[in-house]
Formats: sequence, structure tokens, C-alpha cells
Amino acid sequence: MFFKKYGDIVVGIFFMVLSAIMIVMAQMLPKSKVMDIGPDFMPMVIGVVTFVLAALLLFLSIKNFKVNVKEIDAASIPDCDYKRVLASILLVLVYVFMLQPVGFIVCTLVFLLLQMLVLSPDDERGKKDIIKLAVIDVIFTLVVFFLFRYGFKIVLPAGIFTINI
Repeated sequence: MFFKKYGDIVVGIFFMVLSAIMIVMAQMLPKSKVMDIGPDFMPMVIGVVTFVLAALLLFLSIKNFKVNVKEIDAASIPDCDYKRVLASILLVLVYVFMLQPVGFIVCTLVFLLLQMLVLSPDDERGKKDIIKLAVIDVIFTLVVFFLFRYGFKIVLPAGIFTINI
């Protein structure tokens, strides 16, 4: 019950502390001598944005605390679906360990489809829904692959397939 009442406040404080640490650590990175923007730029931006959003979450949670407590006490919040959480963690672990030997495209196609099936509601797992998820999976995987390959000039793990596109 503690996290149901104070969850947003705890998360806001946690992310404010985490982002403050990230900002301090980003300032320790070496400055670029060639460009104005160095390796410290993106971690600093992410840290500042995270800090601002966490502060906003904390402020709004404290401001609306009394209203939210009454709603939480009146409503029944469903418990966590531990099977889906454990399945998601297992899928992520398998994906991470199989990415290098099998390759980005194959691993991501399998991982995303299985992850979407795990997270989709039970009533949305029919043949049409699986086809829709598979189409989204293929499009997303190929867009990310080509974005990294040609947009960012970063080669993702090829694994068992060597693609010269």
C-alpha cells in the first residue's frame, strides 16, 4: 500500500537523485578540443531533462496528494502480472546474449514479436493481431537497421548473416 500512495513521490525523488548523479558524472567527462559539443553533451542533456521531469512529477504528486489518496483508497488497483514481468526479463536476457552471435536483424525480429505477444492483452492474440504485430515488427526492425547503418554509420552485429546492403 505504501507504493500505491507514495509511488510517484518516491519515483520523483529517485530520478532527481539519479539525474543529479548523471549530471555530475557527465561533467567529469573530458571536453572536446575539436568541437564545441563533446562527449559530455548528451549525458548532460539527458540528466537535465530527467531532473526537470522528475521535479515536475514530484511537484504534481505532492500538489495532488490528498486527491490521489482518496482515489487509491476507493479504487482497487490490480496486482502485478508476475508471469509477464518474468517472461519479459527472460526475453531481454536471451536477446542480449544472442545478439552478437545471431545478429541484430534475426534477434530483433524474434525478440520484438515475442515481447509484443507477452505484453499484449489476452483477448488481442488472434491471427489478425499476430499478423499486425509481425508487420510492425518487420518494419520497425528494418527502419532501425537502416537508420543505424546509413544514418548514423554504425554497423550492428551481423551474426550468422552477412548483409551487404
